[in-house]
Amino acid sequence: MSDYLVIVESPAKAKTIGKYLGKKYVVKASMGHVRDLPKSQMGVSVEENYEPRYITIRGKGPVLKELKTAAKKAKRIYLAADPDREGEAIAWHLAHSLNIDEHSDCRVVFNEITKNAIKDAFKQPRPINMDLVDAQQARRILDRLVGYNISPLLWKKVKKGLSAGRVQSVAVKLITDREKEIQSFVPEEYWSIQGQFSYGQEQFEARFHSINGNKETLSTEEDVNHVLGTLSGANFRIAEVKKRERKRNPVAPFTTSSLQQEAARKLNFRAKKTMLIAQQLYEGIDLGKQGTVGLITYMRTDSTRISDTAKQETFEYIQKNYGEEYTKKEVQKQKQDKKTQDAHEAIRPTSVMYEPKQMKEYLSRDQLRLYRLVWERLVASEMAPAVMDTMTVDLENNGVIFRANGSKLKFPGFMKVYIEGNDDNKKEEDRLLPDLQESEIVEKQELNPNQHFTQPPPRYTEARLVKTLEELGIGRPSTYAPTLDTIQRRGYVALDEKRFVPTELGEIVLDLIVEFFPEILDVEFTAKMEEDLDSIEDGRDNWIEIIDQFYKSFEKRLEVAEEEMEEVEIKDEPAGEDCEKCGHEMVYKMGRYGKFMACSNFPDCRNTKAIVKDIGVKCPTCKEGNIVERKSKKRRIFYGCDRYPECEFVSWDKPIARPCPKCENLLVEKKSKKGVFVACTSCDYEEEKQ
Repeated sequence: MSDYLVIVESPAKAKTIGKYLGKKYVVKASMGHVRDLPKSQMGVSVEENYEPRYITIRGKGPVLKELKTAAKKAKRIYLAADPDREGEAIAWHLAHSLNIDEHSDCRVVFNEITKNAIKDAFKQPRPINMDLVDAQQARRILDRLVGYNISPLLWKKVKKGLSAGRVQSVAVKLITDREKEIQSFVPEEYWSIQGQFSYGQEQFEARFHSINGNKETLSTEEDVNHVLGTLSGANFRIAEVKKRERKRNPVAPFTTSSLQQEAARKLNFRAKKTMLIAQQLYEGIDLGKQGTVGLITYMRTDSTRISDTAKQETFEYIQKNYGEEYTKKEVQKQKQDKKTQDAHEAIRPTSVMYEPKQMKEYLSRDQLRLYRLVWERLVASEMAPAVMDTMTVDLENNGVIFRANGSKLKFPGFMKVYIEGNDDNKKEEDRLLPDLQESEIVEKQELNPNQHFTQPPPRYTEARLVKTLEELGIGRPSTYAPTLDTIQRRGYVALDEKRFVPTELGEIVLDLIVEFFPEILDVEFTAKMEEDLDSIEDGRDNWIEIIDQFYKSFEKRLEVAEEEMEEVEIKDEPAGEDCEKCGHEMVYKMGRYGKFMACSNFPDCRNTKAIVKDIGVKCPTCKEGNIVERKSKKRRIFYGCDRYPECEFVSWDKPIARPCPKCENLLVEKKSKKGVFVACTSCDYEEEKQ
């Protein structure tokens, strides 16, 4: 008979924990939840205070049998699922399935899988926290009431296989509203004047700023000509020089949301991929002689707090490796959002001593890239601010002011380790100005007027959408990745050049929900619901009352929708070509991976074709076919010959329609951190993209 049985969610976590606990402990994995609401029916009894009816998840019978056998042999059982609502619910379901008293000290939680954290956790077991369980149950039941009532309506009125959910519907609405903004956007003309000036042998740039003390927008070419006509001669007087020192503080360690955003910007990771790799780093990596070690703390959190131990270790690391001047001298107050739960720490390395360069041989390429991001972010967050010397110079000629801005990195501080990315791909760069003094004269070399047009708001990337959902208080750290995955799988949105666009199906479903269930799409209502779930977790509100408040009004809307919602026919759009197999017209259809062409004679003819775009380049391999743009199942763009499979030419880089001037072979567009450039596929020729 074993002394202790410990149950966690995954085999990887079981393996790591088992190493720390010793021979008296048997560690088993439940493989996630063992019980859930049934898929085939609602599973919630509205008449009986929304009582959920849980069943053993299909396929989990053998797992549960193994756990019950192990439980009979153990003197004591510990439930060590993840330290959040979902983990607490898993522990509660296990307690019910294994006849464990939920009020006994059976629950063990830890924020990191390290030897000290595990041993400390097992010294202070606690009962299952029913407030956390109730908050998880409330979310699950709310989503079930919404999904299992609206979805059948959508099947009946629109198309089978559709679904609707609280958070996913708001996400689709944000994407659709942004698309409407873009479509209705009317560009406005404006101009700028860029000037080149010389001061002795040195040259610098300045831009038009104001005229006669008024900062004016140059709306037309006439405005530009008025400014240029006002100037008198080539000499400009230095009217004002402002110099100041500016400090830039480091950003806080990662939360779930900020990790997903930064991994999207810097590593091109989807939110789902980021969370999958983070889970692997949290649960444990085999480090050879050291055994399996959890490399990062728990990855579902909205807190930026780190422990005093982690702060001290990081301080000592910075002091030793970068010097005393790089250590943080003042405690930087982090702005904590009122919605932050702060249940556990930010995402950080379990030890800063596990340097990325040392981990290289143990981690896959993607694991290493994400781990380096987490490691660098923590170290930078505990470093001294960067110090910039900035300079603003106003040049005056007959009442016209041109302004030059310059900056120089005086002390790199945290920027020596890490600089946060941004959605607009703006580069950090120094722009030095000569040592200009007031009242001195500089000479104009040339003035270049440039016409511009205002741009519509950008479509949402995954990073932007996660950030917006977080700012609006929609969803929680654990919901972002599955929400984005769901709306794509359902065909409500698609990715076009890594940006979300709504599909026709998404717009139809959204219009119906807007008409009949407006509260589901109301941002304030959905954010308030998240606050209510938090209040259940804190023990301030009763979960049954919160659900009842929602369902009473929802049920009335449901009755109206059943009566008044009209059926919507989604007509297939002609593709403009005939099926090469049976001669019937080909039409556009919407599938899981976006639009594709299919024969209108379905099901008698099942011919389908991907939608391709000719880019006007001859195939360099067969010399007969044309290069077309295609999309992989993961919606990544690639280029191939339209004679495939006869010709198997394929390229991730976009070919261009002229040969290499050096060797006559294929030129392609390549992307780097500096932007897009043109390179030869056979020799070392490169050039900037025109």
